[in-house]
Amino acid sequence: MTSPSGPSRRQVLAVAAAAATAPLIAATPAGAAGTRTWDLTILGTSDTHGNVYNWDYYTDAEYDDSRHNDVGVAKLATLVNQIRAERRGRATLVLDAGDTIQGTPLATFYAKQEPITVTGETHPMANAMNVLGYDAVTLGNHEFNYGLPLLAKWIEQLGFPALAANAVNVATGKPAFLPFVIKKVSLGFATPTLRVGILGLTNPGSAIWDRANVEGRLRFDDMIATAAKYVPIMRERGADIVLISAHGGDSGTSSYGPELPIENPTALIAQRVPGIDAILFGHAHAEVVEKFVTNEQTGEQVLLTEPSKWGQRLSRMDFTLVRADDRWKITSKRASMLNTNTVVEDPAVLAAVRAQHQKTVAYVNQVVARSTVELSAAESRYKDTPILDFINHVQAEVVGTALAGTPYAGLPVLSLAAPFSRTAVFPAGDVKIRDVAGLYVFDNTLEAVVLSGAEVRAYLEYSAKYFRTLAPGAPVDPQTINDPAVPDYNYDVFSGLEYDIDISKPVGQRITRLVLPGTDTPVAENAQFVVAVNNYRRSGGGNFPGIVKTPVYNEQQEIRQLLIDWAQARGTIDPADFFQPNWKLVREGVPVF
Repeated sequence: MTSPSGPSRRQVLAVAAAAATAPLIAATPAGAAGTRTWDLTILGTSDTHGNVYNWDYYTDAEYDDSRHNDVGVAKLATLVNQIRAERRGRATLVLDAGDTIQGTPLATFYAKQEPITVTGETHPMANAMNVLGYDAVTLGNHEFNYGLPLLAKWIEQLGFPALAANAVNVATGKPAFLPFVIKKVSLGFATPTLRVGILGLTNPGSAIWDRANVEGRLRFDDMIATAAKYVPIMRERGADIVLISAHGGDSGTSSYGPELPIENPTALIAQRVPGIDAILFGHAHAEVVEKFVTNEQTGEQVLLTEPSKWGQRLSRMDFTLVRADDRWKITSKRASMLNTNTVVEDPAVLAAVRAQHQKTVAYVNQVVARSTVELSAAESRYKDTPILDFINHVQAEVVGTALAGTPYAGLPVLSLAAPFSRTAVFPAGDVKIRDVAGLYVFDNTLEAVVLSGAEVRAYLEYSAKYFRTLAPGAPVDPQTINDPAVPDYNYDVFSGLEYDIDISKPVGQRITRLVLPGTDTPVAENAQFVVAVNNYRRSGGGNFPGIVKTPVYNEQQEIRQLLIDWAQARGTIDPADFFQPNWKLVREGVPVF
């Protein structure tokens, strides 16, 4: 069992086992002019986020979207097996770039409802990935969502190494997980062995996003500096080819402040660190088929690829090699992308997870309450809607109750939430667990901090900056008010105060009316409020101002479960119990809607 103190004996043995791997590939036909060539194929997945079946647990139906994408490891397995068959035993390695054990009710069920740390049951993502037959997986930031013991248990259940070179044990200063593996690959009878080095890099943002789980235990070093440290070590230990599997995008930007290393540095790694042949990356959920970055020291072209998200795509990297001067040399490399909607699901993967999938489906279809009317989140990013007020009401009520009798009991309790899903709906009538889970799709926990009136205003201005400017006389189109490049979860809304957002005004001057509820009394800058907030925001996710403070409430209660509990306790979801319209978009003081 792996712990933050360092690689487990099992993982150490995995390195040794990888170094003694049986022959994986055969020689290709002779190349031009008598030069013999060989080839290697690397297949890559990333951000599978708990998807095994091609199933949407929130709609209780086969997954589909406007582009007819499919999802799931079962679909990926079919593509992988087709390529393995096509290559007839020649070298085909399979890597994953992280974010694996979080993201669907299936994954949540085996972390929260029946945690594998308690039951000892094999995690569904371990079952699925073991059947597919990965060669290595990199830890993504969402691997840390459920705490280090559950992560360690999942790693223990894998039949292949889990890598994260830049996750360091704070107490020992040593790697908390396996940094890299070097796989010995036979190229055929009487042919020298090819040694393929695979370095895993996880995201530094975990120090913020999962502060409660990792603070004081793990630190997350700079991905670029870590690559610069380990690539020469891998070369010294005989790696003929160096691949990086990195959980970070290629934009060079971060969603948090400068206090942590860059969140999305993969293009910079390729540019600055010599000795890398290719990078499989993830985290940004983008589809990057093939990208070449020139290394500034060697002039070599580094191949990069990112296979979208949720098992919708499979990256394929193909390398041609020759043997010259007793060394292996790559003569060509290219990447392509395969779409999982072109194949059926692999029956072996489905069978391995079927019972767990069925148990999850039964769980999410439990009725928790009846709604008096249909509530939808479709307009929540630009209108005050009852369904977001439902979240804010529950959060504020829980915090207010918990702080009764404390020094903070006399302060007004505000709450903030965001529109996580445009498709979330509470139907009129029966509301099921999957409906609530579809509204609150993240495994956030509830916290609370004290903010001043000035800090509340600054926070609202930060969120308001994401609206596009609506010029005088310009037509009002809901589809153009929100910047499509900005995730919906950045449009945070407060309850407990009344305010206008004037999107005709410059950024930083858009909160034109901020008053106490039911009055025209402006909120004083030195006023004090308790603000209920999710742990992601409170820890600095999104880099919103003023919110990173010591919590006055933090009982590690999952917000989604609090919503379910509230609905179950009352039996009825009625907007009359919680809907209090308190904010609106305006243009020059006139409501937009």
